[in-house]
Amino acid sequence: MTNPRPLAPGSISLRLYPHDAPADEQVRLLRAQAKLGAEAGFDGVMVSEHHADFPGYLPNPMQLAGFLLDAMPRGWAAPCPLLLPMKPYALIAEDLAWLEAAYPGRVGAGFAAGALPVDFELAEVPFDEIIERFKAALPKVVAALRGADATALGADRALRRLASSPLPMVAAAQSKPAVRRAAGLGLGVLYDSLQGADVSKRLSDAYDEAGGVDGKILIRRLWIGDPPTEEMAAQMEHYRSYAPDRAIANWGSGDQLITGATAAETLERLADMLRASNCDTVNIRIHVKGLTPAQVDDQIGRYAGQLGPLRDALATTGS
Repeated sequence: MTNPRPLAPGSISLRLYPHDAPADEQVRLLRAQAKLGAEAGFDGVMVSEHHADFPGYLPNPMQLAGFLLDAMPRGWAAPCPLLLPMKPYALIAEDLAWLEAAYPGRVGAGFAAGALPVDFELAEVPFDEIIERFKAALPKVVAALRGADATALGADRALRRLASSPLPMVAAAQSKPAVRRAAGLGLGVLYDSLQGADVSKRLSDAYDEAGGVDGKILIRRLWIGDPPTEEMAAQMEHYRSYAPDRAIANWGSGDQLITGATAAETLERLADMLRASNCDTVNIRIHVKGLTPAQVDDQIGRYAGQLGPLRDALATTGS
């Protein structure tokens, strides 16, 4: 049984990344992979944000989510995470609310402070202010997307309709204060894909202790069959080139890639990682820089009919 609510505890989602191709081809491939993921049984897809043609990312995750939803026969899409300090919270809330109005019940969102200076240079936002801006904006955007904004923004009719059906939301979290903040706002939490299981468990336990009740989302890159070793090594070098020290300090050993000879074996190992992390929700990554669209398509297709046991495992983890 699938989980129709975006980002819901127990949901299994697929993260999508653009291939190294012309812009129109990137969009075509992403739409095709979103459709393939929905047909394979994933509950939804996530796309995230970086700017200035940063490798593997696009600058417009909300717009892209609309492109993907239009191509998907079922399931949800979440721009997750969005870089919250990039714009005034009101503009972000408006865009998300109207996207949800176009695709009722199929839109979620995640928020992060950000890490790449170039993103904020383009937005003319001082990089040394992004953490404080994030902390100030997060409760405001959450209230707005629950139809409870107390300013003139609250008159927006797309936001007003969310009072009876709030937009599902999560916050990226890499520290105990961050998970406590999310729990206090009634948000789920989204972890770093390279975070060790011990770190994830420590944060998940703190989230539970703070009264958090929504999804604790583990992100992991999976590969069924012989893994693309050279591509993964290059990907790790890419991550190290821009990740802040505070994030690297939480990374586990190696590349955190979960592999197995079959889908069943790979997903069983993922279930073990979820239990060790005290996580109840998962976002699966396949894409690695240098892979062809055919390779990614093949991997997505291998999950068709295979997700049932993982759903059963999720029902008993993170609680």
